[in-house]
Amino acid sequence: MGIIQLLIYFAIAGLLLTLITRYITKQHGTWLMSFLQHFAGVWFLVSGFVKAVDPLGTAYKMEQYFAEFESTFQHTWVSFITPMFPLLGKYSISFSVFMIIIEMVLGILLITGGWKKFTGWLFLIIVVFFTILTGFTFLTGYVPEGANFFQFSKWVAYDATRMKVTDCGCFGDFLKLEPKVSFMKDLFLLIPSVLFIIRRSQMHTLINDKFTKWYVGGITALLLFYCLQNFYFDIPTIDFRPFKEGVNVRETKLAEEKAASEVQITAYKLKNLKDGKIVEIPTAQYLAEMTKYPKEEWEVVDQVKSELAVPHTKISEFSFNNTEGEDIAESLLAEKSYSIMISAYKLGIKEINEKTVEVPDSIFSADTIRVGKDSIAVVKRFEKIEMKKTDQRSFVWDEDYLNIYKNIIVPFVKEAEKNGIKCYMVCNSYPDAIKDFRKQTGFDADIYTGDDLLIKTIIRSNPGITLWKDGIILKHFHYKKLPEFNQFKQAYIK
Repeated sequence: MGIIQLLIYFAIAGLLLTLITRYITKQHGTWLMSFLQHFAGVWFLVSGFVKAVDPLGTAYKMEQYFAEFESTFQHTWVSFITPMFPLLGKYSISFSVFMIIIEMVLGILLITGGWKKFTGWLFLIIVVFFTILTGFTFLTGYVPEGANFFQFSKWVAYDATRMKVTDCGCFGDFLKLEPKVSFMKDLFLLIPSVLFIIRRSQMHTLINDKFTKWYVGGITALLLFYCLQNFYFDIPTIDFRPFKEGVNVRETKLAEEKAASEVQITAYKLKNLKDGKIVEIPTAQYLAEMTKYPKEEWEVVDQVKSELAVPHTKISEFSFNNTEGEDIAESLLAEKSYSIMISAYKLGIKEINEKTVEVPDSIFSADTIRVGKDSIAVVKRFEKIEMKKTDQRSFVWDEDYLNIYKNIIVPFVKEAEKNGIKCYMVCNSYPDAIKDFRKQTGFDADIYTGDDLLIKTIIRSNPGITLWKDGIILKHFHYKKLPEFNQFKQAYIK
């Protein structure tokens, strides 16, 4: 589903609700304002709901934004605000749930017409906030490598590959919008947001303001519970991510890679270095007339490519390395029998302590000796022991996190391996941290490393448990919902 189709659905819903409001409930107010209330209200309800099913996804997106804001502001005259962003990142899940609830409650207030003044100003503040986020996302495409966002004189032609945050997350994983489209969407929403303030007397009211606090309070409580259910107690009830249950990851990955290899360059965009004019020339014409566009006068600023036959998803990036640095993704997906993946994008490290220590180091020298008549051999000869300085790290662990493994994961994995099921963990951490983690928890199955964003996309639980067979995801489990192995075997191992 694209943004245009979604907007049409919002408009239809807004029109139907407006007709009901005008003719059945006999409400006063102008047609335009009633329509805008319903249109914007439905928009915020849908946008909030698709994020409420996956609050962790929104939290991860917020972490990306906060990290980029920290990097952007730290070399400016307002660098004093940068410590705020790591703090916000630390509480990103709380911020995520708060924003989701505000968005959905605001949608309901718009539809019912409750607390008009409060609703109008809150809507404007939220839309301005979203416009700043999406505008930042889009405009970073003009910022070249090595330049700061606020160095406007260094901005160059737009290039989507320069964007640090590739999508705003406005509709979660339900719908990925191009940053430019998302920015334009929020600029459009500024129009009703202003009208809700200057023309609030023309807005309809379906429920008396005396009762508004009661239904707002009840809905807020229900939404809070629903959000918590979708990350704290369990995995999302609705999964919009590419690694949903039932997906054949191996076949999808091959299809996406094949589609990517078949993309053709259909045209080139060239910029005239004298007047800045940009022209688009079909590939065949450009290759035939290259001499007409010397590098001294023209610069290739972009390539126009054919559409992907199969859309690119995070499945294309499914890759994990073993201790030797070898990519073992293909062998994992080729596993014909059942296998269990433990996903942990971070291992519960609370603190890393680094210090320089001296360790003994044996010093050897090489000697050559004659062996027989015509050959020689090189032998090592011990000379002495010297003290060598080296950096050493120690880790302070979250005991609650370690106990999840000691009490739930490790016993489950041992039972699964006894029954001939391959088990392994994927994580993003230091080799010495993984070694210490094994010592702390007793986890002795294989551990592979990969991108933390990939691991977060596979399952919204840390740790999370995924049952695979022949490259297909059969079942995801939040660690709090993992059954005893015998129940697991009876229900899912056929």
